[in-house]
Amino acid sequence: MEYKRFGNTVVVRMDKGEEIVEQVKQVALKENIKLAQVSALGATNDFEVGLFDTQKMQYLPNHFTGDHEIVSLTGTINTMNGEYYSHLHMSAAGKDGSVVGGHLKKAMISVTCEMVITLIDGVVDREFVAELGLNQFKF
Repeated sequence: MEYKRFGNTVVVRMDKGEEIVEQVKQVALKENIKLAQVSALGATNDFEVGLFDTQKMQYLPNHFTGDHEIVSLTGTINTMNGEYYSHLHMSAAGKDGSVVGGHLKKAMISVTCEMVITLIDGVVDREFVAELGLNQFKF
């Protein structure tokens, strides 16, 4: 992975064999990012996305392998209890053009991933909300 910061924007290139969620964390920690919007595209051949089951209050995982184009990766970087936290979603298209996606758990880069992280001046923490079963923004 290589990246360069331009004011409030970080442009990132992730390389084959790297895992996206971990690389986002590394950039955020190195650059002391507390609040940001994430956008990316690229290619993956091994990824897991989930759907939040509102009845079970948990993410149900879906694992995919084989060549896929990342057609959209979006999300946020912020904090929870003052520590790094990210919330990412990804959609990816297979060879037949069908798209799958959801809450991103992990994705291995098969060729490259181009990401733009736009920093936001401020801090928004998260808190666990029991009745929802997930962590939401705490203003």
